[in-house]
Amino acid sequence: MRTVTEELRERGRELAAALAADGVAGLIVAWVDNNGIPRSRTVPVSTLPQVAVAGVGVTTLFAVFDTNDAITFAAPGLGTASGDVRLVPQLDRITRLAGQPAFAWAPGKQVTADGGPWAFDQRSVLERVVAALDADGYSALVGYEMEFGVYEQAQVPEDTALLAAHSGPAYSPHALLPIDDFVAAVMRDAEANGLRLGQVHAEYGPAQVELSLAATDPLTAADQQLLARQTILAAAEAHGLRVSFAPLPTLAGAGNGWHVHTSLWRGDENLLAGGPEGPRGTAGAGYVAGLLRDLPAVAAVTAPSIGSLARLRPGFFAGAFGFWGVENREAPLRYVPGSALLGEDHANLELKVSDASANPYLALAALLSAGVAGVEENLVPPPPVAQDPGTWKKKERAAAGIAKLPGTQAEQEEALVGNPRVTAALGEETLGAFLAVRRADAAWAAERDTEEVLAAWRWKY
Repeated sequence: MRTVTEELRERGRELAAALAADGVAGLIVAWVDNNGIPRSRTVPVSTLPQVAVAGVGVTTLFAVFDTNDAITFAAPGLGTASGDVRLVPQLDRITRLAGQPAFAWAPGKQVTADGGPWAFDQRSVLERVVAALDADGYSALVGYEMEFGVYEQAQVPEDTALLAAHSGPAYSPHALLPIDDFVAAVMRDAEANGLRLGQVHAEYGPAQVELSLAATDPLTAADQQLLARQTILAAAEAHGLRVSFAPLPTLAGAGNGWHVHTSLWRGDENLLAGGPEGPRGTAGAGYVAGLLRDLPAVAAVTAPSIGSLARLRPGFFAGAFGFWGVENREAPLRYVPGSALLGEDHANLELKVSDASANPYLALAALLSAGVAGVEENLVPPPPVAQDPGTWKKKERAAAGIAKLPGTQAEQEEALVGNPRVTAALGEETLGAFLAVRRADAAWAAERDTEEVLAAWRWKY
C-alpha cells in the first residue's frame, strides 16, 4: 500500500503532465492575508510532484503584513523576522485559468515545516468551523454577491483620476454596452474556470458592476470568491480596463459590498425556510438571533478596514445599524424568504456588512459560528424591521434596541475582543495577528484624510 506522500507525489506527476500537455507553464498558489489581499507563489508545473508534498516556502510574516505591505511585529508569536512555513496547493482545486491560459490556479494552505497545522493559517480556521458544524449535524450553503468598479486605464501612471468605464443608467443593459467585451469575457472565463454565476449586471453606482456566485459549501465558496477575483482582473487587463474591489474606491462613489448569503441545513432541511414573517422554525430564528447578537464582532471581521467603515453610511444599503429585516435592503441582516416560485429551500440570510477587505475564510468562520451559537442556545430575535432606522430619531432607535454598528477600528476591536464566540472561532493566534494589522492600518490612516486612504487602497484587493 502506498503512503500518503507517495500518493501525493503521484497525483502531482499526473497533474503536471496534464497541465503541461495543455500548455500550462506555471501554477499560481494563492492565499488571502488578514487584510483581504490575495498573495501568491507561482511554481513551474514540472515541480508539482515535489510541491504537492512539501509545498513552497513562505515567511511567517505574511500574517502580519498590513494593507500597505508594511510588517508589524506586534502580534504574539510573530515578533521577529525569523521563521518559515510551507504553502501547499490544494490539488483538488487546481483550475486552468481561461483568461491566463499559460497558468493554472489553486488555493494554498500554510503548514509548519514538518507538515503539521500552523496556527495562523486562515483557511484552516474555516476548516475547523466546518468540521465542528458537521460534528453537530449541520451543514451550510454560502453564496457571494460581488460588487466592483470598472474604470479606464490611466494614460500616464501619475494620473490618479477615476474615469468610469460605464456611466449608467443603474441596472440598465445600456450601461454595459461600453464594456460589453469585458463582461462577455468574464462570463465565459468564469464558466471555464468552474464558477457558476447567478447573474451579472450594472449596479447602482457609476462604473459599478455586480457578479453573483451560486451557493456552495463554505470552503468552496471562499476558494471561489478568490478565484473569481483572479478571473475578473485577468479579463479587465486583457481589455485595457482597471477593476477596484475596494469597499469604497472614493468618497464620491458607491461602495462595493460583497454580500454573503447563507443558509443552515440539518440533513435535507433548510433551517431558514419560511415566508414573509421570517424563518418558520425556532432553529432558523435562532440563527438570525445569533448573528444579530454578535453582529458588531462579526462585522469587525467581515468589514474590517478603514474603507469598510467609510462605506457603512446610512441610506446606502450598506447596513449601518444593527437590526434585521425581511427583504429590507437597508438591513445588515436581510432575510430572503422562500416562495412558491423558487421553493422554500431558497430561503437564506444575507449579510450586507461584508466586503473585499475581509479574509473570506475568517469572515465565514465568524459568521457561521455566531449563527449556529444562536441555534444551539435557542435565541429568539426581535421582530423584523421594515423601515430604515437611519431616518429615525435617536430616541426611536434606542426604544427599538437598535444601535449603530462600530464606526472606528478601536470600537470594532472592543466588540471583537469582548465576544467569546467569534474569538474562539478565530483562535488566539489568528486573532492576535488580525488585530495587529488592524491597529497598524488605523495608525497609518490616522495621519491622513479619508480620501487619501481610500486612494492608497483602491487597487489592493
